[in-house]
This record gives sequence, C-alpha cells and structure tokens, in this order.
Amino acid sequence: MTLAEAVTAATARLAAAGIEEPRRDARLLVCRLLGGGPELLLAHPDKPLSPAEDARVEAAVARRAAREPVSRILGEREFWSLSFALNAATLDPRPDSETLVEAVLAEAGARDDLAAPLRLLDLGTGTGCLLLALLSELPAARGTGIDISAQAVAQAAANAAALGLAARAHFLEHSWDAGLEGLDAEPWGAGSWDIIVSNPPYIVSAEIAGLAPEVAAYDPAAALDGGADGLDAYRALIPAAAAVLKPGGLLALEIGLGQGAAVEALLRAAGLQPLRRAADLAGTDRCLLAAKARNGAALAPAHSRG
Repeated sequence: MTLAEAVTAATARLAAAGIEEPRRDARLLVCRLLGGGPELLLAHPDKPLSPAEDARVEAAVARRAAREPVSRILGEREFWSLSFALNAATLDPRPDSETLVEAVLAEAGARDDLAAPLRLLDLGTGTGCLLLALLSELPAARGTGIDISAQAVAQAAANAAALGLAARAHFLEHSWDAGLEGLDAEPWGAGSWDIIVSNPPYIVSAEIAGLAPEVAAYDPAAALDGGADGLDAYRALIPAAAAVLKPGGLLALEIGLGQGAAVEALLRAAGLQPLRRAADLAGTDRCLLAAKARNGAALAPAHSRG
C-alpha cells in the first residue's frame, strides 16, 4: 500500500466511524507515523509502506475510529505554536485556551510589562501549556505551576525542558484547596504574584457524560468536573489567588459557556475587580481578567478591548 492509498483507506474508515474531518485526521496520523508532517503526502504520495509501517498505521486508525483523540494517539498537541507532550493525567490543550494567553499578553502590553521580571503562577497546570506559552513571550518572567497530580507535574516539567524554558519554570504537586501561601518556598523566593492564571475544571457534573467521547473518555475527570453548577473550583481558587496576588496584579481565568456573570460575582466577593472578558474565535466568552486594587483604591480597566 502506498502513502496515498493508506490515507484514502484511513479516511474512509474514520468517516464511517463518524469522525469530523476524517481526511485531516487520517493525513495527520499516517504522515506523522511515517516520520513527517502532512506535507509528506504531497511530496511522496507513491511512497510504499513497509509491513511494520502498515501495522502502526492500522493500530492508530483503529484507535481514532474508537474516538481516541489524535493528540492522545501521537502523545502531543500543538498549543501557541509550541509542542506539548501529554499523558493520562493532563488535560488535552485546546485552541480555545489560547484566548487566555492572548488576553494576558495584551494586558501586559497595555501595562508596558512585556519585558518586566514578572512572577507568574499557574493553578492546575496540567501540561504546563498556559504558563510555558506565556514564558515563551515574556523573556524576563519566571513562573510556577501547581497541580494535584504528580504525573501532570512531571509532564509539565518535561515540557519545560523540551521547550528550553526549564530555567524559568518550576512545578509543584499542590492543591489550591490547601491555600497558596505555602508556595513561598519555591525557587524565586517569597512574595506575591504579578499574574495568576488558571483553566480550572468548570463542566457541570451532570453534563460530562454528554460531552464528545474524545473529551469524556480521555480527559481526566479531575480536570473537567466543576461540580453541580460548574463553579466549585472557582469558589476555592479565587479567594486563594486573591490572598497572594500582588496589588495591581492580574488574575486570568478560563470560563465555560454562560459562566461569566457568576464568576465575576465570585471575583468581587474576594475583593478583586473584573476588568473584561475575552472571547474565543467562536465568539464565546472564554476568559475573564480581574485585578487586585492598589492600596485599596478602585482599579479602572487598562483599556476596553474585548
């Protein structure tokens, strides 16, 4: 079987399994398993597959037909044009979460902080994608990511090393339920944080079973389940973050559909001032930015984007 024939056969099998964009997934799987990118099909459509290559492709296509995500099969996902390895304990990074990175960088730019020696904290870091994407754009910043999973912490640290960011990134097994003041022992020294980010679990418990199989069956439940109303994680992490956020500091949270007003109320109750919401490419509010007032004074939004 040639490369082109393998992609055609895989496309048909994935289409029959109800996979959206079956040719895209087939092309990516087959070409990556043969050591190239999607452009390999254009350059070498008549390349014959060896028996070993054919077996690898067959196994991968079977997994995708069973609704395992391509990123899980390949073991990595591109996020913010960076490659992140993932494992069973990490959420699969998705393009919607890039909205948070973009919003934080826009706010930092408005404050002339892009080159500042900022201290960043990522709550529920998973693969480390949020923190590491930000560090890749903020050359003087340093950051810490926490997660309740030791397996996730190890994966995030490995990703930092692979991206050349290990000298400015530190990861700890820790829960925000235990408070964040205990992170003073991290390598950048004691003190509060300039920017805190989080993509917490925010799916309503009763809705998880109805999610796409790629999510419900393969993302860790702890990274999805937000409780009866989807807000349990926000109720715990927002006060914890407010306690260690520097005056004038920024808190950026990913949110689910229709959760903006409720999360803003929780921010205000913790003494933080919502600044704005940022929408993803589908026009859905995906990120909330809030700030801690300086010396008790009211803090006006830096600008009106979003």
